Amino acid sequence: MAENKTQPTDASVDDFLNSTEHPQKRADSFSLKKILEDVTGEKAVMWGESIVGFGKYHYHYESGRKGEFLIAGFAPRKAAISLYLLGCMETKFEELMANLGKHKTGASCIYFNKLSDLNEGVLRDLIKKSYDFMKEKYPLPKA
Repeated sequence: MAENKTQPTDASVDDFLNSTEHPQKRADSFSLKKILEDVTGEKAVMWGESIVGFGKYHYHYESGRKGEFLIAGFAPRKAAISLYLLGCMETKFEELMANLGKHKTGASCIYFNKLSDLNEGVLRDLIKKSYDFMKEKYPLPKA
């Protein structure tokens, strides 16, 4: 069975973020890293070549496919910053999303241009609720 293409690596998160060309996106990425570390209590880890991840969960589908993936993360992309909050994909946080600020959503992401477009208090609450939901629903297997 195929593994996830996106796996944690030993690459430097700070080196990756420093390579972000746009100065505002670079500054926002470092701020977002701090927010996610504060809220989740997890250290930032590179997942693949372009995603900064926080925490992980274990999944096991009915098809037999299983593995681990990040609980929360982000990627500074050219068009926007992509924020991955996997708990938001499984349960709805409509009120928080409605009060988050200027953003768009996709199948598995929240997209925004500048961190200042978002309400930081709502963002922190959304991260916490999403993270806690995933930790409770998908506890890591005991070693």
